Amino acid sequence: MTGPAPSRFLELSALAGLRRLRFATRRAIEGTFTGRHASRRHGGAGEFADFREYTDGEDLRRLDWKVLARTGRAYTRLHQDETNFVCTLVLDASESMRFGTPGPKMEYAQYLATALSQVIGWQQDQVGLAVAADGLRAFIPPAGTPRHVAHLQAAIEHLATRPASDLAGALRELFQRLTRRGVLLVLSDFLVDDPEAVFGAVRLFRHRAWEVVALHLIHPDEERLPEGEAFRFEGLENEGVVDCSPREVRAEYEAKFEAHAAAIRTLALAAGCDYRRVSTAVPYLHTLSGFLVERQG
Repeated sequence: MTGPAPSRFLELSALAGLRRLRFATRRAIEGTFTGRHASRRHGGAGEFADFREYTDGEDLRRLDWKVLARTGRAYTRLHQDETNFVCTLVLDASESMRFGTPGPKMEYAQYLATALSQVIGWQQDQVGLAVAADGLRAFIPPAGTPRHVAHLQAAIEHLATRPASDLAGALRELFQRLTRRGVLLVLSDFLVDDPEAVFGAVRLFRHRAWEVVALHLIHPDEERLPEGEAFRFEGLENEGVVDCSPREVRAEYEAKFEAHAAAIRTLALAAGCDYRRVSTAVPYLHTLSGFLVERQG
């Protein structure tokens, strides 16, 4: 039986340059088997637990040279104070994510989420997917096999936006369905009626010792109004139509947008999240590499 066809958002040749980078956790986590991340479980300082096949870029000091000499194969020694991690990608599929030409926010999120899932799969960790719109639209529980990652990437490829947004409700429902602690990575434009409700839902995960990362996607056309005499602006989530001259409202609009972005950052940090503002004008591979390097310290 063959798996799904490779996603059109999976650019393996472009990702090859990131193969040595890892999605590192910043807090102690709980996993299900040995891996590369600091664990909340301790069974004796440095106690040997298992072997795992060596991959390029790992610390050579951890290579078991005796096994290499005996078998000709490179293995890394793992210890009981290390574990794998579980990451759930939350993609905002509300209609506002369709904004932007060329290159809507949703397309950018699809490229970035697909690349993240590939990196996580390469490092032998587990990744899941939650699609948020008018509630939790889809959920793929985390797993780590190549077939699972391909299935998840196919689901990302075929996402469709919905005309309403209830990111807070989606996160609350997801909280009920996820039982193991891990990393929650939210990709959203956070254009919601009640941002405080969204980060109230995030606090549920933080209280359970989850690590939460907020990637705030912003299209450059959202940051400033276009040049011209008269435009019609139509809300993507049933907000209606506004006719105006951008020149008359440009300064006020830009100030309010920046105030909104600043408020999202403040709420995210207050909820204990890692926050990163992501411009869709920046190539997603640059965003991803900078994000991974930053998390590795």
